[in-house]
Amino acid sequence: MAIDHKAVRAYTEGWVASHKGVEAYVEPATNVSTTTLILIATDGEWTRRAVGTPKAGFELGRLLGIPVYDVNQTGYPARMREWNRRHKKS
Repeated sequence: MAIDHKAVRAYTEGWVASHKGVEAYVEPATNVSTTTLILIATDGEWTRRAVGTPKAGFELGRLLGIPVYDVNQTGYPARMREWNRRHKKS
């Protein structure tokens, strides 16, 4: 699957602009998906986009001007898990 990096950048720029305190976390590739970048706002709301490689994920986070972390090193922030609990579909 080809990644439209231009579309990913445009989407993430808009998401960062419309949410407060956004941080980025680079997620490793799995057997079923490529490397992804997950953006998490202060309230825990999040979004995820494919970026292809860890390098691309870190570069995008820097271009967005937000902190960017390796999720394997930091784990997911508690605010994301709390947001998921609050918005769990019944």
